[in-house]
Amino acid sequence: MDEIVRQAMNKWPSVPHCYGWLALDARGAFRMRDDAAQTAHAAGDVIRHAALLAFIHRNYLHDERGAWYFQNGPQRVFVELETTPFIAHTDPVHGFVFHDGQPLYEITQAWITEEGRLILKSGDKIAMLDDRDMAQCIPLLRRNNQLIDDTVLLDILEGTQEDLQLVTGDRSIPLQLIHTSELEKKLGFVAHPAALPTA
Repeated sequence: MDEIVRQAMNKWPSVPHCYGWLALDARGAFRMRDDAAQTAHAAGDVIRHAALLAFIHRNYLHDERGAWYFQNGPQRVFVELETTPFIAHTDPVHGFVFHDGQPLYEITQAWITEEGRLILKSGDKIAMLDDRDMAQCIPLLRRNNQLIDDTVLLDILEGTQEDLQLVTGDRSIPLQLIHTSELEKKLGFVAHPAALPTA
């Protein structure tokens, strides 16, 4: 967290939280959602300003519920998640990086959904792979240490295939099946944060 943010939090400790105005889409873009976008249930405008994005990335945190927010000075701006709190991309140097450009140094767990979406965990970060990068990852999937074919991939999507691994570098990580509707509950995050009731 930026020091200037810490100072603002200490100076104004009771600023109300903000909900609905910021979103992270399934390809790793932060989006600003003004009143019109919220009313229309629209995705909002992609934030492209490099300095603002860097500021958001440095101050992107989560609370005890698993709700992710951007600490904007003294105010928490909670983030609407289209999928997971982070989005991963393939990278020729690091293998995988998060949407903020930081490498996934160690993948500790991995899942695949009924839609064929790859989910990766590194530390306390849960990331869905950008769908545009999935084709590059098919050669990393194994069953009994063998490359999978289209039949096995179809079985994965139907939820009938077991004993799968994701191979990255010299590591083989068990690939667990998970339903999209179970992501929040099983992986411990809140996709659509709402204000807590006041006492």
